[in-house]
Amino acid sequence: MTLNNRISLLVSLLFTVLFGLASTLIFILYANFRKEEFRDRLEVKALSNIKLLVNVKKVDKQLLKMIDQNTINKLYNEKTLIFDSNYRLIYSSIDDAKINWSVNDLKYLKTHKTLFKQQGNYEVYGIFYDTNYEDYYALISATDDYGKRKLLYLRFILIISYIVFTAICWVLTSFTVKKIMHPLGIFHQKIRDINANNLDSRVEVRSKKNEIDLIASEFNFMMDRIEISYQKQKEFTAHASHELRTPLSRITSQIENNIALKETDQNAKNFLNTILGDVNQLTELINSLLILSKLENKKYENKEIYRLDEILFTAIEKLNKIFPDFVILFEMEESDNLDSLLEITGNKKLLEIAISNILKNAFTYSDNQQAIVKIKVDGEQLIISVSNTGRTLTAKEQKNLFQPFMRGENANGTTGFGLGLRIVQRILTLHNAKILYKNPEENTNLFLLIFHT
Repeated sequence: MTLNNRISLLVSLLFTVLFGLASTLIFILYANFRKEEFRDRLEVKALSNIKLLVNVKKVDKQLLKMIDQNTINKLYNEKTLIFDSNYRLIYSSIDDAKINWSVNDLKYLKTHKTLFKQQGNYEVYGIFYDTNYEDYYALISATDDYGKRKLLYLRFILIISYIVFTAICWVLTSFTVKKIMHPLGIFHQKIRDINANNLDSRVEVRSKKNEIDLIASEFNFMMDRIEISYQKQKEFTAHASHELRTPLSRITSQIENNIALKETDQNAKNFLNTILGDVNQLTELINSLLILSKLENKKYENKEIYRLDEILFTAIEKLNKIFPDFVILFEMEESDNLDSLLEITGNKKLLEIAISNILKNAFTYSDNQQAIVKIKVDGEQLIISVSNTGRTLTAKEQKNLFQPFMRGENANGTTGFGLGLRIVQRILTLHNAKILYKNPEENTNLFLLIFHT
């Protein structure tokens, strides 16, 4: 899970839980408030009935019932019972509702003064009223339909609000977090794009007031040090390779001169030829390192337009002079946009080196000194494929195929340093192209050079 999604999920869950708890607390508090309010209304009604019955002597029971029935404080399904000190019922309202009571309830009232309990849908309130002459007990029950309707409506509002605002919270949180974390996404993409070809790239720092910009600033500082170290390493390789070429050239000339002398016997010539071969290999290695170093340091520019087929034919012609036994079978698929895709802006010399290395590789590792070269178009891509028959690479070797000095098991018995394919890859990268290796059939090696428009 990404950091954006994790933060959005945590914030949204936190809001969901807190809002749920707040809604539940509001509902519970209002339910208790309704109950207490209704209890107070029952208490007022019970006391008013007792006072009318006890204190106003001229009010008889029938009149009290009429007053009780028409009072402004009449409750839903109200029932009132009044008892004297001997627990005898002395008054009962005309309502049809019933109150389940016992003498124990009245005794409880005498001790605790009040009583409040739930009987089904009814709520019962009892009160003990003490006068100078006699004690009275009152029980009153009713249903708080009005209060319960308000409670149900509140519950409905809270549930709807919870669903709606939770959904809004999830959407807004996701949008807000993505917007806040957008600079981090740009930072991440910038880091992914940095490689050996663009070590001079830096992450834009707008300010140093937030953590992302601080990290970006420190990252740029780290990249400065890495680039300096990398540059020094490449400069050392380039300088060392360049300096070694001169003495090697002199050694090669001296060996060739000694071989050409008539005074040199055959054994000495054989020995000198062996040394000359080693020197030539060393020279080739140094030249490869120098080319690779220049590629890493971007010493080549790509400004002119060339045709890839012409570069390919030039490379084939030069290679045939070196390897006259090398047979190259050439094919080109016709396409409407072939001519436009064959034109590429780049460095002709480098492209010749890349194609020559691929062809030389096909010759070196073929079992019949043959290779098949095809040019075809795939959409907006131009693909040059080079295939040969011979021993193929293992899956492990394919993963490291384009690493410097990498040589597979099929290289046993052949000369080389494992830099050719690395040079090809770097040259193609500079030209916004890429190289792929496949073995579509048994004992078949296939290299694809893919050029984008």
